[in-house]
Amino acid sequence: MSAEQTPRALRHNIVIVGRRNAGKSSLLNALTGQNISIVSAEAGTTTDAVTKAYELLPLGPVTFYDTAGLDDDSALGQERIKSTRKALFKADVAVVVVGESGLSHFDKRIITDIRQMHLPMVVAFNKSDKKTPQPADEDYCRNNGIACARVSAMTNSGINRLKELIIAAVPEEDKKPVLLLDGLVAAKDKVVLVAPIDSSAPKGRLILPQMQVLREILDLKAVAVVAQTDELTDTLAVLKEKPRIVITDSQAVLQVDKTVPQDIAVTTFSILFARLKGDLPVLAEGSKTIDKLENGARILIAEACSHHTQEDDIARVKIPAWLQKYCGKKLEFDFCTGCDFPENLEEYRLIVHCGGCMLNRAEMNRRLKECVRRGVPVTNYGLAISKAQGVLERVMKPFGL
Repeated sequence: MSAEQTPRALRHNIVIVGRRNAGKSSLLNALTGQNISIVSAEAGTTTDAVTKAYELLPLGPVTFYDTAGLDDDSALGQERIKSTRKALFKADVAVVVVGESGLSHFDKRIITDIRQMHLPMVVAFNKSDKKTPQPADEDYCRNNGIACARVSAMTNSGINRLKELIIAAVPEEDKKPVLLLDGLVAAKDKVVLVAPIDSSAPKGRLILPQMQVLREILDLKAVAVVAQTDELTDTLAVLKEKPRIVITDSQAVLQVDKTVPQDIAVTTFSILFARLKGDLPVLAEGSKTIDKLENGARILIAEACSHHTQEDDIARVKIPAWLQKYCGKKLEFDFCTGCDFPENLEEYRLIVHCGGCMLNRAEMNRRLKECVRRGVPVTNYGLAISKAQGVLERVMKPFGL
């Protein structure tokens, strides 16, 4: 599978930042060997973030982000800076590009901001063909534990070294393949997947979480059986041996719980992704807040993908209805979709986030950490729905929680 074909959520994000005219766009072109970004001597050429999928071996598929200069103090520039900061929020590694004028107070402020995000970074002293970096600037990086490289986007000098430093900056735990079914399924196990086909299901295909779980079952040399909810009883009856686990769409978890014998493990696709992409214990702790919600409590439903809202929409219709029925309270709901994650988190009593199948692990974890840092409970669709349906203990049992 090429870098372009790899789902965005399975790529590492490398975000290139710095002042205007530091050579960020030229550096992206040099890193990828292609003319992706427009290059100009005029400051502020790059406006919205430019992305490029690339195979950065031996790390694997990545997405490079070329961003607007962080020193643009115009009215429009402030909007561009917000876009750049959003890109940093989803980054695995930041590449801070410094031009021939060397490290300024502004560059050091950028570095400080990135360090406060606990985001790995590399400093690229660009245009080294024009001017060698000052020893004091390189000493600043070394003294602060920041890897740096002398590069020239024009001559390609130092580009391979910069790639090596980017790869080294990715945390080791993020380089290892993480499995959705780790510890749950082994070779020759039978796994039943419950995939309801309703008005919200995409035409002619399964949704991404179902596809990824199905592919992983095949990779593990296990056996997958896929059924709709109403066919689950017949499906279990024809199996010669009981399945190792039943994995269901969260919307059908109550019916699945009633159908599947108690000696067979059950969980949901959403909870699998909660473990893969985020911090399952944090999300489990957040689900306890559902029992404490009072009238008027404000809840944020956060969905990482954008789609047309339908009359039975899971985020905007079903989850609010289930939570209000469970609590017996009148609750207030706000919604955010796609890459947007609001700044006003403290205004919410609880955040209910989707499984994050469209986000990479770095972005999802940064969202969770931001919630924890601000003292706002956060949970996940699968946990919240299972809680409201009274089956949370069962679907969490496979994880020992």
